Amino acid sequence: MNIKYYSRPGCGLCEEGIELLKIVQEDVPFTIEEINIETDDSLHERFMLMIPVVEKNGEIVQYGLLDYVTLLEGLAIEEG
Repeated sequence: MNIKYYSRPGCGLCEEGIELLKIVQEDVPFTIEEINIETDDSLHERFMLMIPVVEKNGEIVQYGLLDYVTLLEGLAIEEG
C-alpha cells in the first residue's frame, strides 16, 4: 500500500506528522510518498491551508493536526 503525504519545507506540523506516520508504519505496512506541494501550483492551491495531508487511494485519511488513532484506523482498513 502506498500513502501520499502532502507537505512543504519549513512546516512544523508536517515534520511532526511524518514522524507520527512513521510510528503508524511500524504497525501497518505501507510506503510513504512525500510530495512537496510547493512544486506544483495546483497541489499548492488545493492543500495550502490543509497540510500536512495523508491520502490513501485518492481519499484523504486525515489532515492538519494528525493523531495516531485516526491514522491507524484509516490506514489499517483492508481493501476489498
